[in-house]
Amino acid sequence: MKKLKELTDAKIAAGREANPEFMSGVDNIIKQEKAFEKGENAIKIGQKAPSFELPNPEGKSISLNVLLEKGPVVITFYRGSWCPYCNLQLRALQARLDDIHALGATLVAISPQVPDGSLTKDEISKMDFIVLSDQDAKVALQYGVAWEVPEFLAEHMREDRKLDLEKINNGNGNVLPIPATFVLGRDGIVTWRYVNVDYRTRSEPDEIIEALKNLS
Repeated sequence: MKKLKELTDAKIAAGREANPEFMSGVDNIIKQEKAFEKGENAIKIGQKAPSFELPNPEGKSISLNVLLEKGPVVITFYRGSWCPYCNLQLRALQARLDDIHALGATLVAISPQVPDGSLTKDEISKMDFIVLSDQDAKVALQYGVAWEVPEFLAEHMREDRKLDLEKINNGNGNVLPIPATFVLGRDGIVTWRYVNVDYRTRSEPDEIIEALKNLS
């Protein structure tokens, strides 16, 4: 099985070949955002993660506190189902979900997308991890990973990708989460994290699993 980095690197390489000017622009934006230390305010290891209640695709409210009663929780913030890098990440996590569950942990994936009824109850029942909607990015803000998307990227999504983020996110069209993953112990304390404003790179499932093993 290929590492997630191999998959994302291949996606980046394909993007550079197909649209080198755009990818060069992304490189420059990421460089600037890192210089401004975007993501540095994300909650740190040793801090207690903010509690939240967010709706799942059926509109049912899911509480972090309730999930923590069952064991450790892995929280990953992603941009949305329209993001190819996010889909690579979620598929990679799905492939290792048995290992995550074997360590007593629950995986929760959070994006700003509104629960739009596009998934049937049968499809929802087959989902092996929890997907939640943070439409106004308030939880992302609490975790320090809310990011006001630079106009260069916003224009690309509007014009080239034909994405109406205001509709997809129910009004929030310019704030997306920085891709980030947090491992929480049963006490809600962050024991491991990955935060990177470069949306093209993600944490490896192996790293998450190792962090969960260290809890025990």
